[in-house]
Amino acid sequence: MPQDSPTEPITIRAAKEVVRDIDALAAAMDRSRNYVVNQALRHYLETNAWQIERIKDGVAAARQGRVRPADDVFADIAARHRRRR
Repeated sequence: MPQDSPTEPITIRAAKEVVRDIDALAAAMDRSRNYVVNQALRHYLETNAWQIERIKDGVAAARQGRVRPADDVFADIAARHRRRR
């Protein structure tokens, strides 16, 4: 199977129950352990990169004085939550 990009082997140690869970998921998906671990790592990295960017944006906004009182933010969240029910 051709790879999209060059790969490099890494070695990790994981709790036995984590490895069992990885293997169970791989079997259920008819995929390899390697595939599941790579998907998990990619998802983790993408999620954290997104979060870091949002934090940087928020810090920049705060430095520019673009902030809202916390009570207003919480009220907006509560209003959205009530509308979804």
